[in-house]
Amino acid sequence: MPSTKKSTIPADKLSQYETLLSTNHIERKGDVHPYTSLNGHMATYLDQTGVMGLRLPKEEVEKFLKKYNTTLFKSYGVIKKDYVTVPDKLLANTKELKKYLEISHEYVKNLKSK
Repeated sequence: MPSTKKSTIPADKLSQYETLLSTNHIERKGDVHPYTSLNGHMATYLDQTGVMGLRLPKEEVEKFLKKYNTTLFKSYGVIKKDYVTVPDKLLANTKELKKYLEISHEYVKNLKSK
């Protein structure tokens, strides 16, 4: 019998991610690898260490990287050019991060459906 994969995401990070999503009534997908998506495009992703990747339009990526002194998001060894790494301190600040979640979902919503 195959074993079921279990998430190793720290409980506090998962809780912060879910709290953020609830502010905009955004459905969380993925049991082991939590993410959000629209029209077949991912908008957010929480990796197994609890680091959040957030997809932003090109003009917002550079501003975000500078403002929060962070990097592009890396997933499975691949740098995602339109995803930023959300610093832990910002993930814990739902009020401040909420506006970026809104920008992300508006951007993804306007991408051509897959």
